Amino acid sequence: MSFKKETPLANAVFWAARKGNLALLQLLLNSGRVDADCKDSCGTTALMVASYSGHYDCSRELIMQGADINVQRETGSTALFFAAQQGHNDIVKLLLEFGASTDIETKDGGTPLSAASQHGHAKVVETLLKNGANVHDQLSDGATPLFLAAQEGHVTIIRHLLTSGAKVNHPREDGTAPLWMAAQMGHSEVVKVLLLRGAERDADRKDGSTALFKAAYKGHNNVIEELLKFSPSLGLLKNGSTALMLQ
Repeated sequence: MSFKKETPLANAVFWAARKGNLALLQLLLNSGRVDADCKDSCGTTALMVASYSGHYDCSRELIMQGADINVQRETGSTALFFAAQQGHNDIVKLLLEFGASTDIETKDGGTPLSAASQHGHAKVVETLLKNGANVHDQLSDGATPLFLAAQEGHVTIIRHLLTSGAKVNHPREDGTAPLWMAAQMGHSEVVKVLLLRGAERDADRKDGSTALFKAAYKGHNNVIEELLKFSPSLGLLKNGSTALMLQ
């Protein structure tokens, strides 16, 4: 985040929000000489800073002083996005209580749910889903929260998302499915969960490679074992190569 502010007083508000100095923040806001929605050169607000930094009391004070919860910085991010990204579940609940939207997207299609899923914040994911977050959100490249969680190996989050209706086989625009990505990254427990929930083991990417082929290429034996439990085939690539050849 940029910290170039409009005025010295605004700079002090941002400092208080970032450090969690509630007394100073109240003093500045109560003076009437600085707005609760003062912004930096990138459109960042003090509420975004407090939410990102995990300071509940400062976040609440800014809200009570009239800060706009759903304002976006130039990247499209909101206070809720930052709180979710950093795993501050208490602040996520606070923002939702006062009307924060779960649907506002960043310029690349990111939402609070996709951010929390990618960064492994299971409690935040659960809170967002209970408050209407769309489990089918997609980044501009087509990646869903489930895809992002599979890529990073977040098993608990994957279970939450699947229980809430996430499509286990939904691919990115390049044809990469969650199972394929988890296999490439070596996340054997994720692979197991996805298979048990109906992931297509032999579905291929646009380049023709399957999850089994990619796991063999990367040398992920635990993943290979999970994949072979669901089918004994050796995973042909479109050019005729097999997973066995790679091993």
